[in-house]
Amino acid sequence: MSNPPDSPARIAVVADIHGNADALSAVLADIGRHGADMVVNLGDHLSGPLAAAETADMVMAHEMVSIRGNHDRWLVEQDAAEMGPSDRAAFDQLGSRHLDWLRALPPTARIGDVFACHATPGDDLTYWLEEVGADGRVAMRSHEGIAELADGVEAGLILCAHTHIPRMVRLGNGRVILNPGSVGLPAYDDDRPVPHVMQTGTPAARWALAERGGSGWAVSFRQVPYDTARMAGLARAAGREDWARAVATGWL
Repeated sequence: MSNPPDSPARIAVVADIHGNADALSAVLADIGRHGADMVVNLGDHLSGPLAAAETADMVMAHEMVSIRGNHDRWLVEQDAAEMGPSDRAAFDQLGSRHLDWLRALPPTARIGDVFACHATPGDDLTYWLEEVGADGRVAMRSHEGIAELADGVEAGLILCAHTHIPRMVRLGNGRVILNPGSVGLPAYDDDRPVPHVMQTGTPAARWALAERGGSGWAVSFRQVPYDTARMAGLARAAGREDWARAVATGWL
């Protein structure tokens, strides 16, 4: 676990960029306009048929606290021949310095009173604030279920990602769990634990601003419009019409 010493008062939270360099550029510009003491990046930076190397260069050049997501892990742990198509598309764009940077990312980070993970504290695949039913329907997880996954995490602000759905939950003891949504991929499908679809219905790039106040952490969700044409075109040129539609519309 990475343990920077102090947590700032204004934190910009980003996650799930998935190689969408144009969405990231729009989000970083928006963060600059709003002002933040620190940017925390919750992982899944590069996977997808978009602009993986360009995105990696942008993230590596920007001062932020970054952790790894499940796709970041797969990009450095799996043999290229065994990767899924989105990971392989990104892998084929990346150089050794990009992969070395991914390997060095920690799975979690602690910044004073802030704890950051990609999915849940214990693993990078479990949805924390949502759950998938046997029929593939996605619903918000119960308060009890959310709190159980937070056992042992003594932090006032807990950051998670992975589902691409912006959401904030306040637990009974005042702790806040925040998912900022996805910077670069507003819709996707998955077969874990059963086939299901996650979609926001908007192509906007998402991030969140968390501000510490006298009554605890306040959260503002940001939706940033940007020109999706280049990224959708890259996906279409790679034969990924699903990604092109998701990036351009927020729907599958």
